Amino acid sequence: MTKKTKKETKKEKTVRSVNNNIRSSVRKLNPILRGIVGKKVDIAIRDLEFSEKRITKDIRKTISSAVANAENNFQYDIDKLIVKEAYCGKKITMKRFRPRAKGRAAPILKPYSCVTIILSEANKMESHGTKS
Repeated sequence: MTKKTKKETKKEKTVRSVNNNIRSSVRKLNPILRGIVGKKVDIAIRDLEFSEKRITKDIRKTISSAVANAENNFQYDIDKLIVKEAYCGKKITMKRFRPRAKGRAAPILKPYSCVTIILSEANKMESHGTKS
């Protein structure tokens, strides 16, 4: 006879958005994504707007898509959303070749990445080192 124990798990309200083809390497994306985890959505978007990196435009679009998913599909409050997780993974790598001296060829690798943003609705207001 087996005894079943029910585990009390509080279902956390999360919503995600995935951008599958970002034309950048994982190595360039990781520091940007680490900088927005734990921040409120409007603060994260503001930080990305003032970043000098080219790829922040695509990350901003992914966050905006996740916010739209949260608002339209799940009726979450936008003001309470925070970035719970942000991570990226490798996709394909386009290989091109550049002619070099003496009939040789040098490879050019053009990597693609996939970015996943997971938003969570915070019940209490948490501050994560930002002044807003």
